[in-house]
Amino acid sequence: MPLSKGDKLGHHEILSLLGQGGMGQVYKALDTQLKREVALKTLLPAFARDPERYARFQREAEVLASLNHPNIATLYGIAEGALVMEFVELNHQVKGNKLLFPKVGEERKLRGHTVECRQGLGGLPNSIAAPRE
Repeated sequence: MPLSKGDKLGHHEILSLLGQGGMGQVYKALDTQLKREVALKTLLPAFARDPERYARFQREAEVLASLNHPNIATLYGIAEGALVMEFVELNHQVKGNKLLFPKVGEERKLRGHTVECRQGLGGLPNSIAAPRE
């Protein structure tokens, strides 16, 4: 079930929907215990009940937890079946599934960071890499 502004997931209060994909949604939320903004990645209910897809979600969490790189969002933990991650404010707008870059050369710079991360991590899937400046 999609979450709405003000809904609670454990001690996280939903602030807004950031995006959604084929398997779930990502929300901006407030960690009410630590008083910080976080990103929550949730699975659609049908996928959360599917053992194979939930295992994939768990593996994603394990991989993220093992990484420490300035261009990958930090995983803080798992709460109520959601990945709790560092919230990173991008200087880019999203239209559909495309990033819009306000300055010439930013797209090239961002792609370079993504390639660097993926090479250093042995071909990490795009769905896990969260490039940032």
